[in-house]
Amino acid sequence: MAFIDYYEILGVPKTAGADEIKSAYRKLARKLHPDLNPNDKDAHKKFQQVNEANEVLSDPEKRKKYDTYGKDWEHGEAYEKARQSQQQYGAAENQWSGGFGDDSFSDFFTSMFGGGAGGGRSSQVKYRGQDYQAELRLSLSDAYTTHQQTLTVNGKNIRITIPAGISNGQVIKLKGHGGAGVNGGPAGDLFITFIISNNTAFRRDGDDLHLSVELDLYTALLGGEATIDTLGGKIKLKIKPETQNGSKTRLKGKGFPAYKKDGHFGDLYIVYSIKLPTSLSEKEKELFTELSKLSQQK
Repeated sequence: MAFIDYYEILGVPKTAGADEIKSAYRKLARKLHPDLNPNDKDAHKKFQQVNEANEVLSDPEKRKKYDTYGKDWEHGEAYEKARQSQQQYGAAENQWSGGFGDDSFSDFFTSMFGGGAGGGRSSQVKYRGQDYQAELRLSLSDAYTTHQQTLTVNGKNIRITIPAGISNGQVIKLKGHGGAGVNGGPAGDLFITFIISNNTAFRRDGDDLHLSVELDLYTALLGGEATIDTLGGKIKLKIKPETQNGSKTRLKGKGFPAYKKDGHFGDLYIVYSIKLPTSLSEKEKELFTELSKLSQQK
C-alpha cells in the first residue's frame, strides 16, 4: 500500500492543532462532497480520502501511530510485539541496526509479513485489515421501506439491503468489506453512517410521526371527513364536530416502521389547524353576523 500523506490531503502542517484539523476537514468535506460534484468522477475518492485523513489525524492515539509508523500505522502495536518476539529469539540483531525511515521500515515490515529472510515465527502471524468509514444519504421516504442500494468502496460495488426504519446517524457494520488483511489475515470491516434528510411534511420522533392537518372552518364546526397522505398511502380521517384549533389525535400504528421489527410501527400524531375563510361575500358576512348575534343571546 502506497504511503498517503494525510496532512497534505487536509492541507495542514504536521504541527497543526485539533481545531485547525477540524476546520480544514469541514471545509474540504463541504467542497468535495459527491452530491455537490456530480460531474467529477473522482469526487467520491477524494471525499473518502478526506474522511480517512480526518479520522486518523483527529484521534490523538491514531495520529501518534501514524506519525511514528507512516503507512503501516495500523499495525504499529503488532510491529512492536513482533519486534519483541524477534529479540527474544535472538533473530533481530541484524534487522534492528540503524534508524528507520518510511522506506526502510516498509522493507522490514515486508520481510516480517511477506516471506523475506529472517521472518521466522513472525512471518506466520496474520493481521487484520483496516476498517473503512462511509456515509450514505437517504430521504425519509427512502428510510420508510426496506430497499437495496449499491455502494462503491475502493472501486468495488457492494449491494446492501437497508432495513426500513433506519435512523439518522445510525451506523451499521459490513463485516469483511474493509481493507485487506496482512499476511493472509482477515479483512477489516466497513462502517456506514446513515444521513437521513426529511423531504416530507412529517416530523419524525423515533418511530412516531407528527403531522399538521389543515381544516376549513365548516368541517371543523360541523364535522366531516378529511383525506391525508401518509408515507404508507392515503387515509381518511373522521372529524368530530366543533374540533378546536390545535387539538390532537393519535392514529395507532400509522407512524414509522420499527427497525428490524417486521409489522411493528410507531404512531401518527395529528394536530389540527383551522383555516378561517377569506374574501367573504356580502351574503356570507350577513350570515356570520346573524350567527354572532345568536351566539350573544345564549
